[in-house]
Amino acid sequence: MTGLCEGRVVVVTGAGRGLGRAHALAFAAEGARVVVNDLGVGLDGTGVCARPAQQVAEEIRAIGGEAVAHDGDIATTEGAASLVSTALDAFGRLDTLVNNAGFLRDRMLVNLGEDDWDAVVRVHLKGHFLPLRHAAAQWRAEAKAGRVPRARVVNTTSGAGLLGSVGQGNYAAAKAGIVGLTLVAAAELARYGVQVNAIAPAARTRMTERTFADAMAAPAEGRFDAMAPSSVSPLVVWLGSAASSGVTGQVFEADGGRITVMEGWRPGPSAGRAARRTPEEAGAAARELLAAAEPPGPVYGAR
Repeated sequence: MTGLCEGRVVVVTGAGRGLGRAHALAFAAEGARVVVNDLGVGLDGTGVCARPAQQVAEEIRAIGGEAVAHDGDIATTEGAASLVSTALDAFGRLDTLVNNAGFLRDRMLVNLGEDDWDAVVRVHLKGHFLPLRHAAAQWRAEAKAGRVPRARVVNTTSGAGLLGSVGQGNYAAAKAGIVGLTLVAAAELARYGVQVNAIAPAARTRMTERTFADAMAAPAEGRFDAMAPSSVSPLVVWLGSAASSGVTGQVFEADGGRITVMEGWRPGPSAGRAARRTPEEAGAAARELLAAAEPPGPVYGAR
C-alpha cells in the first residue's frame, strides 16, 4: 500500500459488515487510524449487538493498524456526538467521516407502513445528518482557531436515490435526500476546509444479495471480483484522503469496477412566454419540451 492516509483519523459508520467493513479495512491499510462504528442490527434494523464493530477493530489491530470500536446509534444526537468524541479521545483528531450505516424495509407503497418509512429515513438520512453536523462543528471550531483542516466527508447514496427503485420508496427517498444534503454541505463547509462528496455503490452485501442474487454472484476462484465490497473502497479511500483536494459536491457511481461521475438535475429545454398560458397551452408547451429533452433513466425494477 502507498500510505495515502498516513496520520489521518477516519470514522466509518455501519462498518461492522459489508461496504463499511471493507472501507474501514482499506483506510487502515493506507495508514489511517479508524473508528469503527456499528450498532450491530439486523437487515431490518432490529436487534443490537456490539460484536460486529469490535470484530472489525480487532481485524485492523491484527494487521498492525490502530482502531477503536463505537457501537452507538448515530441517528441520535448523543450517539453522533459520542462518535466524534471517540475519535478525539482515542486519536486526538478527526479528518474523515464516511457515512455508510443503513438497513432496508422494502415494501410496495400501498403496503409501506409509517413505521417502516420512519425507520429507514431515520437511519439513512438522519444517520447522515447528525454525524456530519457534529463533525462539521469540530472542523469549524478548528478553522476559527486558525487550524484549517483538510477534512473529508464521503456520504453514501444509491442508484435507488438517483433513479428510483420499485418496492423501495422509503429507501429511495432517503438516498435522494442524501444527495441534496451532500450538495448543501459541500457549499456551506468549504470555507472551513471541508470537502463533501457522495458515492452510489453497487456491491454484493447482505443488503443486496436477495435483490441482485444472479448479477452479484461471486466469480470463480482467482478471478477479479468486481462486485465485492472491496472494489468500491479504493474510491472512498481516495475521496477521504488529502489527495482528493479540490473535489467536492460530486456524486460518483461505483459499480462493478466502473467509476462514473453522475450528473444531476440541470436545466433542459425551456420555453418562455410574456403572457399567461391556458392549461391547454401549458400542456402543449410541456409536450414540445419533453420531445426535445433527454429521457430519464429507467427506474430499477420497473417493467
